[in-house]
Amino acid sequence: MANYNRVILAGNLTRDPQLTVLPSNTPVCEFGLAINRRWRGQDGQNRDETCFVDCRLYGAQAETFNQYMSKGRSALVEGRLRLDQWETQDGQKRSKLSVVVERFQFLGSGRGGDSGSPQQADRGAERPSPPSQEDVPPPGGDDDIPF
Repeated sequence: MANYNRVILAGNLTRDPQLTVLPSNTPVCEFGLAINRRWRGQDGQNRDETCFVDCRLYGAQAETFNQYMSKGRSALVEGRLRLDQWETQDGQKRSKLSVVVERFQFLGSGRGGDSGSPQQADRGAERPSPPSQEDVPPPGGDDDIPF
């Protein structure tokens, strides 16, 4: 039987990322992601559904994500599902499904702000903004190319 565990999600952070360090000195960044779905029901009314997912990043990517992201910002994440299971002190069995992020991409601001550059007040570091559509030359149109 074949197995495949891959998930790709795009959404907004539900809280500021939390950076911790494992005993092995590996950085870990945990954050929540809210993914919205909108559709029109049979009655013609618009419906909304939000799915909340806990995510975890490891290593240098964890530090980068923590440095530039904050609550409300948008991100695209790719990774695998992980099921954690444990027993509480009173003997109840618990489980939690989360995403172990292997790749991510910063998206535009979830708060209607700029197009992806970090907010200096939140993180104190500056990241270059992605080029806007006006900065990118149109395809074709370059007659100076000799081939």
